[in-house]
Amino acid sequence: MNISLLNRSAVWAGLLGACALLPGFSAPAPKPTAPRSRTFVLTTQATVPAPPTGTKTLDVWLPVPHSDASQDVRNLKIESPVPYKIENGAYGNQMLHLQPAAASTGPLVVKLTAQITRREHLNLSANGPASAGKAAKKEKPDPNMARWLMPDRLVPLDPKIKQLAEEVVTKANAKTDLEKARAIYEHVVSTVTYDKTGQGWGRGDIYYACDARRGNCTDFHAIVIGYCRAVGIPARFSIGLPLPTKRGKGEIKGYHCWAEFYTTETGWVPVDASEAAKNPAKRNYFFGAHDENRVEFTRGRDVELAPKQAGPPLNYFVYPYAEADGKPLEVARTYEFADVTAQ
Repeated sequence: MNISLLNRSAVWAGLLGACALLPGFSAPAPKPTAPRSRTFVLTTQATVPAPPTGTKTLDVWLPVPHSDASQDVRNLKIESPVPYKIENGAYGNQMLHLQPAAASTGPLVVKLTAQITRREHLNLSANGPASAGKAAKKEKPDPNMARWLMPDRLVPLDPKIKQLAEEVVTKANAKTDLEKARAIYEHVVSTVTYDKTGQGWGRGDIYYACDARRGNCTDFHAIVIGYCRAVGIPARFSIGLPLPTKRGKGEIKGYHCWAEFYTTETGWVPVDASEAAKNPAKRNYFFGAHDENRVEFTRGRDVELAPKQAGPPLNYFVYPYAEADGKPLEVARTYEFADVTAQ
């Protein structure tokens, strides 16, 4: 009998389905897909204006992308007219610090260039029990675990937030930490709109986000992180830059942030609720994945710089920051990328 390729595939699928009913038979497990990666050159330029006349001390900090399990940073080059130091901050963050010996009478331009390979961050156990436990065993313990259960200035863990979080997990009948985190993620993606109009968005203020039900990535993840912490699930915040999915080169106009939560069964699970809201077809993907089209600068909120700034902790640290005699000074910045390989 002559069977077409299409019919042949259908027959084979039917035979596999029938065999699966036989005792002792197990179909071959699908091979896991290797994480995608992207290599590019990132160029950061900060232009610090001349400080006010009479300024005695000028301090400038720039976030420096660091290597970790999801990204490699190589060939870091720094161009600065004044001496600088690369300092280590909390949570593995790195930053460039400059303090000119004499206050400049003109703009201070600092340029950072690095080749970065960013890998897709996948945790397959987030969407099924098959790999549960494996991811957690591979990871190094996070020494800041207690911090990821604590509030941030704009993400308090007061009785109202705890009540809202409990309502979400109860409505979903979620029992395990993984089920609770999934319920919170689905709730945020379903009820918050990605909308950067008006005022109030972009600060990661959980009360603004809960009331307005709109905002950008910081607002989405304020709810995700706040609700997870409120029900006892450690959750952490990361911020950096997004890259367009199309390979090439160009300027990066704004920042992007994302989150992770932790369970003993899964280890750290990456989530990106704002990208899921913008791309409904990837809603399931972004629970358990961060794509390779990004670069992380820093982790955590309420950031104290190294050396410590005179002003209050930064809400988040993704752009250059400067102080003239302890008072904030606006810094202009540009970011450009150029893909090296497309994988």
